[in-house]
Amino acid sequence: MRRPTAPSALAGSGTALPDSVLADVMRDTGASVGLLYLLPPAEPVLRLVLAGGVSGQIAAPWARIPLDAAIPVADAVRERSLVWLGSQEDVARRYPRLGIVLPYDFMLAAAPITSDGTAWGGLVLLWPVWHPAELTAAEGESINACCRRAAAILRQAASSGRPLEPPDEPRLLPPPHPREADPVQAAAALDFTARLPVGCCALDLDGRLTFINPAGADLVGAPAGSLLGNRPWEVFPWLRDPAFEDRYRAAVVSRQPTSFTARRRPDTWLLFQLYPDATGVSVHITPADPGPAPTAPRLPPTPSAEPIGATALYHLTHLATALAEAAGVHDVVELAADQIVPAFGPKALALLTVKEGRLHITGYRGYSPELMARFDAAPLTSDTPAVRAITTATPAFFPTFADLKKAYPPAVHQDEMASWAFLPLIVSGRPVGSLVLAYNQPRIFPPAERALLTSLAGLVAQALDRARLYDAKLALAHGLQTGLLPRTLPRVPGLEAAARYRPAGHGIDIGGDFYDLIPCANATAAVVIGDVQGHDPTAAALMGQVRTAVRAHATTGSTPGDVLARTNRLLCDLDTGLFASCLIAHLDLPHHRVRMATAGHPPALLRHPDSRTGTLRLPPGLLLGIDPDADYPTTESPLAPGSVLALYTDGLVETPGTDIDDATAALAAHLAAAQDESLETLADALLDHAERSAPRNDDIALLLLRPHG
Repeated sequence: MRRPTAPSALAGSGTALPDSVLADVMRDTGASVGLLYLLPPAEPVLRLVLAGGVSGQIAAPWARIPLDAAIPVADAVRERSLVWLGSQEDVARRYPRLGIVLPYDFMLAAAPITSDGTAWGGLVLLWPVWHPAELTAAEGESINACCRRAAAILRQAASSGRPLEPPDEPRLLPPPHPREADPVQAAAALDFTARLPVGCCALDLDGRLTFINPAGADLVGAPAGSLLGNRPWEVFPWLRDPAFEDRYRAAVVSRQPTSFTARRRPDTWLLFQLYPDATGVSVHITPADPGPAPTAPRLPPTPSAEPIGATALYHLTHLATALAEAAGVHDVVELAADQIVPAFGPKALALLTVKEGRLHITGYRGYSPELMARFDAAPLTSDTPAVRAITTATPAFFPTFADLKKAYPPAVHQDEMASWAFLPLIVSGRPVGSLVLAYNQPRIFPPAERALLTSLAGLVAQALDRARLYDAKLALAHGLQTGLLPRTLPRVPGLEAAARYRPAGHGIDIGGDFYDLIPCANATAAVVIGDVQGHDPTAAALMGQVRTAVRAHATTGSTPGDVLARTNRLLCDLDTGLFASCLIAHLDLPHHRVRMATAGHPPALLRHPDSRTGTLRLPPGLLLGIDPDADYPTTESPLAPGSVLALYTDGLVETPGTDIDDATAALAAHLAAAQDESLETLADALLDHAERSAPRNDDIALLLLRPHG
């Protein structure tokens, strides 16, 4: 259950989660990597707040995860259960996107952070492959204790009116500190490495060089002072092949030793052996045999080629796989912003789309709403960088504001940024929009980065084009469906009524659930609820015919059983091959009675004025559309003033692996325990109960009725 946004949540947030929440569970379970997520109350996105055992660059693609994404932690939070991946094969089979971006050997557990049915976030832990095939009981208890502790902190903060909210960027746990070194021993260790004829160096978890001995500096051909604090593949042109950086990533993520051979020009071959642990990577450097080893990565033809790093390539691959799963325009915009800002370096992003000759702001990150409003709806005839990128189909890169001012003299520095990239979004020669990336530090945009960002814009453009078509189809489908359902329930004297309809998840399928309330003569009313087999326009059209037929027969004063029998004959005559369940109730308000009949529909629930709640079991009837001679008995029951009659479709109680009788009993218990509240509030509470108890993959229709005295 998503918790509502309290007014106090907007007033300010409390302090952050303590580092020890994640650090303790990593220590107790021996996990090599840990990620802790919060689920903000205002958006269905898991936000990374704490990370341990990896660099910010490696964690960047996972900084924001939509709650409906096919990612282990999202599944764990949605399903309120632990997700365990015991091998790389498990990862590739169940979560291909994760396997593409992190193609290394590791084991993974993802657990939800929940309390009292409320989801607060999720926990992810990784282990090297030498971990046992299953979690131990002690590890499982440590994970549960961590989630309980985090949930208690988050619940207490929310109750106090200062809920914890995710920071703009996740906080990285410092690596565990080794024991305090004796100064004499430290000096001896430095002397020892200085005397070694082979090279050795150390990288932190971010890949930056923290130490190199004299032999190592001689082998790579550079003084130690120029190397410390830098990543080797960013300093040496001969180490810029993405495969070399990939070996560092593999060592950090998998915690397994690895190696590669590289050629320092003109003809010096070096073997690099990497040994990782929780604090960084130790590297052993030795001369290698002349000529490339059989598995050695091939170097680019010249140092000036400036190949793109492995991290950037993985980020691009991750974005491509994420966008392939995006459905509507909103999903594309959110995914693009979630991935591009943390992974590719900009501090701000704006995505604009073309509509009716104007460029509209569709989404943004890092910019204020006021600034975006100034640029919204700019005509395509205006001369701005974003518009010119579209009209010329040419990307524009401005390393400084002076460069931007030179190209556009009227430009005013409004966003406090230092560099900009304006990328056209073009599909098959058609302008779709423009992507603006802004950086808070000067950026020279070398050719390799320009090529990367241009490829990125191409992915976004194609996804936007698909999303527009999807949104158009979705609007058509939902328009058809909602047009066949009553816009509002009619007013019936002496009767309070509330209805809810909720489609199942994403997609353009059209549900067959329907309901209606029909005023009749002599202060009576008929109510109907049903579900036509299928999720397509044919099912929707048949749903409309069933609802119309029931309405026509109900207003003649026929019993619920007769109405079902006549509607059944109509469906059999239509011979659509589709069936429908249906339940009809005729409310005699003056005499406090209800007559009901069912055609294979889930039973109604009745809550008496004293809160006793039970299931109204009716003689079973065949689904509509099977046998034209089927009989539908009518059953009469008392309906006291103040009672609540609940009619619903099977999507409210039916989930895979759950007994429907148990689910119906749980729904009845929740209805019985509900406070004496309006039917509108009660309807929302019943839907929330259903969604909290298990994921729903079918449409839900719900109709609540309460007669007054």
